[in-house]
Amino acid sequence: MSLFATSLSLQDKAAYLRTLPSIRERCGRVFELAKAGKLDYFDFHQDKEEELVDFCLGIIQRDFGTDYSRIPPHGRWRHFDLGRNRVEPLISKWDLELGTESKREASKRLIDLFVVSVLLDAGAGKDWVYHEKSTGEKYSRSEGLAICSLHMFKDGLFSSLPEQRCRVDAVALSKITVESIAEHMQVSESNPLIGLDGRTSLLRNLSNALSASPELFGEDGRPGNMLDFLERESKIQGHTTLVPLSALWHVLIDGLNSIWPASRTKLGGVSLGDVWPCKALKSTSMSEGDDLVPFHKLTQWLTYSLVEAITHTMKWTFVGMEDMTGLPEYRNGGLLLDIGVISLKPHSLPIDEKSGLPKAAPSDPAVVEWRALTVIMLDRIAHSIRAKLQLTPDQLNLAQVLESATWKGGRQIAKIKRPETGGPPLELESDGTVF
Repeated sequence: MSLFATSLSLQDKAAYLRTLPSIRERCGRVFELAKAGKLDYFDFHQDKEEELVDFCLGIIQRDFGTDYSRIPPHGRWRHFDLGRNRVEPLISKWDLELGTESKREASKRLIDLFVVSVLLDAGAGKDWVYHEKSTGEKYSRSEGLAICSLHMFKDGLFSSLPEQRCRVDAVALSKITVESIAEHMQVSESNPLIGLDGRTSLLRNLSNALSASPELFGEDGRPGNMLDFLERESKIQGHTTLVPLSALWHVLIDGLNSIWPASRTKLGGVSLGDVWPCKALKSTSMSEGDDLVPFHKLTQWLTYSLVEAITHTMKWTFVGMEDMTGLPEYRNGGLLLDIGVISLKPHSLPIDEKSGLPKAAPSDPAVVEWRALTVIMLDRIAHSIRAKLQLTPDQLNLAQVLESATWKGGRQIAKIKRPETGGPPLELESDGTVF
């Protein structure tokens, strides 16, 4: 751990734990304990690492051959387009409607859509499905939530302007209820959705956050208005608009800080969001807060998604993407467990009677260790794949590895090992705000 991080005041340390570099630093400390066999819940099996890398590499080669430039980045866009293109037809329709203002307004609308969709994207559970009436198809899990949220957006649930349905603003979000979300998400006793209350609370909290920061989201409290702030923070180099990733991170980590549950970890009076105490770090902690591990999974998932949306519509370039980490969620983490590069210590978690799997809540110390190991292992997987293919990070970046290998691989091996559910190797008690 850096001396800089240990010598900070509590308020400054809280600010540090909300930065991207803090994620790798703290997760790296957990990983070092894993290598030394000093974690409370997990063992690390380095001899299985090559098998893991080869498994991921096989998926890339199966789906993309050697044309790595075809691999899209990991982001919400993929989920919207399962089975058919849904986003591009929307953009084309907006182009016809908007004329000369189409590029900028289309970008704002995509930002609006992606923000609410990602916030609705915590684990749905294995029983919920969404029936898309226009196609007759049924979708589950993340893709089901994405497609459902797209139709909620098109139906105008998030807009206070009847004449402009494809929009999100604070006024409309303030009127969101559990009942309205349940109706649009087709929730019933036979189609249960995990974390419905948590999702509703996030959207209501989003309304307050948007209204509280007009310098970021405009007077009408619209997520898409962050585009104006990002442009003010950008600089022009030749014909290219360069946007510091730190500007977007500021919008999301600070501008949306108040949306997270009040029960989350606090330090120096500051609510930290997706940051959790790790028992295993207590022995190496020198001061208060040194045992805290940040992940900011949903914020990073949103960042990846918005970067793609803005890049596609505005043709801007984001600078600083190397600070982003892999996402510590149950597909990437499940891959590590299912391949066996990490293993849960015997009798360390209770067993779910129904599934027979170990079960835990997101705040459980075991899940904190699991997620920290996931962050570092994703870096190692990406590095090893590039080494085998003799590629640079510019030729195959982390977001592409997440999309083409680890997330897809986690889902693929879960379906093999647990064909009835395709769920993760841990039974997670999600509240709709983490996974």
